[in-house]
Amino acid sequence: MHIGPKYKIARRVGAPIFEKTQTQKFALRAERKSKTAKFGKQKSEYGLQLNEKQKARFTYGLSEKQFFNYVKEVLHKKTAHPTQTIFENLERRVDNAVYRLGIAPTRRAARQMVSHGHITVNGKKITIPSQRLSMGDTVSVREGSTQNGLFRRDNTATAPSWLSFDKQKNVAKVQGLPQFVSTENMFDLNAIIEFYSR
Repeated sequence: MHIGPKYKIARRVGAPIFEKTQTQKFALRAERKSKTAKFGKQKSEYGLQLNEKQKARFTYGLSEKQFFNYVKEVLHKKTAHPTQTIFENLERRVDNAVYRLGIAPTRRAARQMVSHGHITVNGKKITIPSQRLSMGDTVSVREGSTQNGLFRRDNTATAPSWLSFDKQKNVAKVQGLPQFVSTENMFDLNAIIEFYSR
């Protein structure tokens, strides 16, 4: 999916949603712009909800249709905790797990790794980045792909609590479910649900 100029998009939605914008330089520039900005047009409730949707969509690198399908699936099932379920489904994508484990520097690179067959799930090579992981699944770098230039050599990332990771063997196991904590994310899933429920 073609995204466009990342710095421009991040400034527009008001959050460092891309890995390259999660720097002190970007934060200082954004703060400086907000201080020097003149009377901006106040966003409507619809505009605020749209902004939250864009933050989440760009965070995971999904097209409008892909993101809408994630939300529609949960709303159609009328689950008790829709925000939690949407978050779980987004986080349990294989490409996202590969990124969260620090195997890939960005979600885009993680998607490329999966698409090119460098990642296995339960010992089988996969090429579908959106494949959803389940409890007990193992994710690993395919033998023979470990020397590929795509992979990070200085992986200092801390695996999320729902994944256990053996960095020496490049093997991870799903040991729980991702938990949505609003203060730890740059987007408001409740606003996103309201946006699609209109």
